[in-house]
Amino acid sequence: MDNPSLAVILSSIASIIEASPQEARQLRCHATFRMNKTHLPLILGGLILIAADLHSQTGPETYVWPQDTAVLNNLKKWQGFKFGLLIHMGLYSELGTLESWGLCPEDWVTREIDDYYEYCTNYRNTKSRFNPVNFDPPKWAGLFRRSGAKYMIFSSKHHDGFCLFDTKYTDFKVTDKGCPFSANPRSNVLKKILDATRNEGLAVGVYFSKPDWTTPHFWWPYYPPKDRNPSYDITKHPDRWKKFVEYTQNQINEITTEYGKVDILWLDGCWVLPLSKITRKLEEFCKYPHDMDINMKSIADRARASQPGMLVVDRWVHGEYENYLTPEQNIPPRALSVPWESCITMGNAWGWVRNDSYKSSKECVQLLVNVVAKGGNLLLGIGPNGKGEFETKVYENLAQMGKWLEANGEAIYGTTPIEPYSDGKVAYTARGDKAIYAIYMPAKDEQKLPVHLMVRTTLTGKLSVTLLASKQELSYTAYDDIVIVSIPEQLRTPLAKQEAVVIKVAL
Repeated sequence: MDNPSLAVILSSIASIIEASPQEARQLRCHATFRMNKTHLPLILGGLILIAADLHSQTGPETYVWPQDTAVLNNLKKWQGFKFGLLIHMGLYSELGTLESWGLCPEDWVTREIDDYYEYCTNYRNTKSRFNPVNFDPPKWAGLFRRSGAKYMIFSSKHHDGFCLFDTKYTDFKVTDKGCPFSANPRSNVLKKILDATRNEGLAVGVYFSKPDWTTPHFWWPYYPPKDRNPSYDITKHPDRWKKFVEYTQNQINEITTEYGKVDILWLDGCWVLPLSKITRKLEEFCKYPHDMDINMKSIADRARASQPGMLVVDRWVHGEYENYLTPEQNIPPRALSVPWESCITMGNAWGWVRNDSYKSSKECVQLLVNVVAKGGNLLLGIGPNGKGEFETKVYENLAQMGKWLEANGEAIYGTTPIEPYSDGKVAYTARGDKAIYAIYMPAKDEQKLPVHLMVRTTLTGKLSVTLLASKQELSYTAYDDIVIVSIPEQLRTPLAKQEAVVIKVAL
């Protein structure tokens, strides 16, 4: 297939901006699959994700603050972390596809072969050759720590139902003897990576998909699936649905009782929810006419009996089990007054795909800055290939982010947002009421910083104005609510090459 022209790309993005949430997501995934087939960078997919998911999350108006003191304390601690990593790994890592969405029989999905059932058989049979022999938990965990991330969330299973942990409730798992990696001492992937990451001092979370497209309790083979929902009428077969609820609860219980301390339970697949929870923002995703209640109260209570204070994130399902909001592939247009985290990919797909197009380290750092300036956390998505290796660009970007945070982390970790939040190329954070950080973000092709930078602040009196990374004092002139900072000529060029430049203004 020929490369899409610029006109086609712009037309597609324009269509998405005008589309409904469901139509937008469908267009996004359709474009991404097409580009996978031709081994093209997923630039269009990434742009579409940003446009599409502006619609598709719960908002601060529906947020419910936790009543559990331990949960509240952990939530406050989590808000200070600011930077985490989300790791997607599964059969799709071997195939290089857009996670497991190829199994979904909806008309927006495209595949490399015409026969849906053949595709599904081939996909699930990938288990027989899934063998990530270079999966190295200590190496990965060291990479996570050196990146400056303070927490890591790992995918225990995606919507396909393939488990990267040693569950007792299915043989569709990495530790089953039908998977070659089962013979490897690191075969219980989830356990090994959680243990190694904790050993490096990071908090850990587990991604778990509520829908499961392989268990017969969700997609009953007696009826062909028509979409992402159960393949049968759960009101006519309540015993089968009950088995699915038990299956889901049992697997989550395994994770929260057998895998050490879990700080965050991160549940994906928002369409599996009670009908009463469907809001206007979700109705385009949730077309199934029956109540898919999996009893989140029981799940949360049971989990917290073993994991006191654990954060539960039932994504996009408003209520007491959505401990923080999770906008996907976008940053809210304004600062939010409730806990939130933008989950955004480093490339254009959550897992590994061939010829992905990765952000630069400057883009990654500036993404973090823009999220933190609005009071949120950044959860940066990356994924290994089928051998268990990250791309070189992932290593390079994370190393550069770590280097920048080592010098400038004071302006990120544990800070609070402060007006005006951002102003042109400058974003703001604060620490207490005696220090603010003006973070200047040079453009990609910027050669020199301006001679003077304008910093907005209400701090008055004798001020200390310094470059945070070097502690070098800078001359300034103070006016009402504005400080004009002079940048030494010899620093203007080298500073422009940095991912971002932090000016600290303090009393």
